[in-house]
Amino acid sequence: MIVVVDYGMGNLRSVAKALQHVAPQREVRVAADAATILAAERVVLPGQSAMPDCMRGLEASGLKATVLEVMRDRPFLGICLGLQMLFDTSEEGPTACLGALPGRVVRFRDQGMVARGERLKVPHMGWSPVHQARAHPLWAGIEPGARFYFAHSFYPEPEDASIIVGTADYPAPFTCAIARANIFATQFHPEKSQRAGLALLANFVDWDGRA
Repeated sequence: MIVVVDYGMGNLRSVAKALQHVAPQREVRVAADAATILAAERVVLPGQSAMPDCMRGLEASGLKATVLEVMRDRPFLGICLGLQMLFDTSEEGPTACLGALPGRVVRFRDQGMVARGERLKVPHMGWSPVHQARAHPLWAGIEPGARFYFAHSFYPEPEDASIIVGTADYPAPFTCAIARANIFATQFHPEKSQRAGLALLANFVDWDGRA
């Protein structure tokens, strides 16, 4: 069973539909109760909107401890704010996050948002090539530089550079995918990223949780 965590936020149904598309033989559930999440073989934590709202929603749902528990021992995929929430703190708010990974989440700096003489907009919205920083089972069959869909104003700065498995440029390089043990998380939205995104989700469905 694959469970998409429902804590009152996030683009849950589109994530679940994409998983059902790539794994029609698997049971995919959107769940808001701890028992179902704890029984899952693999877990997906999506997120969108603002970090303070997401963390309040997670606390109010009573699922914070459950999420921290399942990310210890089974394939776990974080998407967008589901990536950012894994770190210690976010400048958005500012907000204390889950603290599962050392590092912070920062906003794109206005003074650096110029490329080819033009000012880039924040949030970063649209398609960008993703550079695979190192090999990982979830990159299997996905060409280096494949384009994924982004919609965000903040991004993570991990303290441990070895967990970075993907970067994108806007205009400077930023971390857009991390992996540690059984955890993989992306700043981009695989469920909105057409062929490359569906390939990543299919890889997650088959992943044994080892790098």
